[in-house]
Amino acid sequence: MTHIVSIIGARPQFIKAAVLSRLIRSKQWASKVKETLIHTGQHYDSNMSDVFFDEMKIPKPDIHLSIGGGSHGQMTGQMLIEIEQQLIKLKPDVVVVYGDTNSTLAGALAASKLQIPVAHVEAGLRSFWKVMPEEQNRILTDHLSTWLLCPTVTAIDNLNKEGITKGVYNVGDIMLDAHLYYRQVIEEEMNNGISRLKKIPELSNGQLTSDFALATIHRAENTDDPARLTAIVQALNKLPVKVVLPLHPRTSKVIDNMGLRFASNVLVTKPVGYFEILTLQMKCNCIITDSGGLQKEAYFVKKPCVTLRDQTEWVETVESGWNVLAGADKETIIQSVTNLFHPDNYQEYYGDGRTGQVILETLLENI
Repeated sequence: MTHIVSIIGARPQFIKAAVLSRLIRSKQWASKVKETLIHTGQHYDSNMSDVFFDEMKIPKPDIHLSIGGGSHGQMTGQMLIEIEQQLIKLKPDVVVVYGDTNSTLAGALAASKLQIPVAHVEAGLRSFWKVMPEEQNRILTDHLSTWLLCPTVTAIDNLNKEGITKGVYNVGDIMLDAHLYYRQVIEEEMNNGISRLKKIPELSNGQLTSDFALATIHRAENTDDPARLTAIVQALNKLPVKVVLPLHPRTSKVIDNMGLRFASNVLVTKPVGYFEILTLQMKCNCIITDSGGLQKEAYFVKKPCVTLRDQTEWVETVESGWNVLAGADKETIIQSVTNLFHPDNYQEYYGDGRTGQVILETLLENI
């Protein structure tokens, strides 16, 4: 039986791991593969961690390292030490890492130094802005990985330009698998009169009675730059539509410390679960975000996206016209949301929703 150790630690990884973990425990795969889930603890707020395991029916982590907070170097270093200790005990056949977080890099480093094969889900993404911690993490992880499981043709092209040609596979985007699976759950609930939004205290009084935009802000390039963050807040305040803003705890603290305030059109909520954010995506008119994942999910639900960054890994969404890179320019943000765009073309860039199955097939063929 093939033993997979999956390293997770942040919200997007919980969602991606849900797909693979569910398949591994299905009748088709349970006799062939076993999985040990290691949760680094990178997201340690219960609203941003535990809720995903509960609601998405992800198996509880077998090992919880409880490493959260601290600088990037401190966090990554501590994760490396403790993941290495676990891998020495477990002796897995492969270590699977997801995305581009500190947990991703620490897992890849620990496995590589122990000569355990690494499979990188979502390999080949590039923003071409190396200041981003995520860009550093993904580049290093790709160069350490044995199998590079790419979501798009663009990702494969990026790897080829860096001289990485072996072990590269276009498997599609695992986030599409998750989106399709859980969207069906939401649609069934809606058909039965169940509203996930009632679980959000700030929305319990029926405040979403008209069209609205869904917004998120959490990237360090915005939250650590007072000028950028101020411009973004001012832009949201000036929008002619209601804005629902589930606010990351770190962003909330920075905004408070800067003395920034939101106008009455911006409805700030605490972080919400995946089902709630998916429901908001399905109901909103557009999405305003600096999140990589939400840019894709906006594309999945065919909603215009205004990205609060100067570059993106998901270039297909921009080239197709569904996504605008507004950066932190106040007027560009306002104009993009005011003059919503709905392109006529829509292409299936991210696979057919069978990425999890393709990943397992690929790994078992190569291990």
